[in-house]
Amino acid sequence: MNILYEDAALVVLDKPAGLSSEEGVPAALRQLWGQPDAFVGVVHRLDTGVSGLMVFARTPGAAAALSRQITQSQNAYAVQDGRAEGKPEVPQFIKQYRAVIAGGPDEALPAEGTLRDWLFKDSRKGRVFPVSRPRRGVREAVLEYRIVKTAGEMSLAEITLHTGRTHQIRVQFASRKHPLAGDGKYGSRVKGSIALQSCGLQFLHPETGKPMAFTLPLPEGAFWKPFEE
Repeated sequence: MNILYEDAALVVLDKPAGLSSEEGVPAALRQLWGQPDAFVGVVHRLDTGVSGLMVFARTPGAAAALSRQITQSQNAYAVQDGRAEGKPEVPQFIKQYRAVIAGGPDEALPAEGTLRDWLFKDSRKGRVFPVSRPRRGVREAVLEYRIVKTAGEMSLAEITLHTGRTHQIRVQFASRKHPLAGDGKYGSRVKGSIALQSCGLQFLHPETGKPMAFTLPLPEGAFWKPFEE
């Protein structure tokens, strides 16, 4: 677990794949600090099998302020992509990802665009399914993406989330026959760790209001190697 920034209000880190964001990271931070009762506020989540940038609050006030930014951003994106009416605003909390997906651009997945789906989370099966229309337990998922490079039978996609649904990126690409490399749960035929990384994070410092921005380079691994500069 690599800490990129830390102060009295928050900590920004690169979460390794295999460590849960809701229990594993807080426990690791408390151990690192030698403070078993330290407050660690979880304001957003990352699948256990996915690596990358996360911010955790170190005080209840910081947690509340960051959570308000996330809500503001979700509302701003909803206006931006037409799901809601209101005054256009710039999102304050921005999450960007990169993924290695099967195949290249095609009719189902142009080189860039916005993906919109209705997703149903089946908690008993631990899976998320795209469905044709809204009903109980179904939520809309929206993301922007751009395919930046194709190498052989895989492509590198850059993604900005508009909503934060469970397994959203994995399901939305898989439902268009472009599963993420290594994601056997959603149809990948190649084995390995899920080729998804939280690579960019922007927000306002919860106490000073100063803009904070963090980025990560491509992770190491066979799936990512063809896309190295």
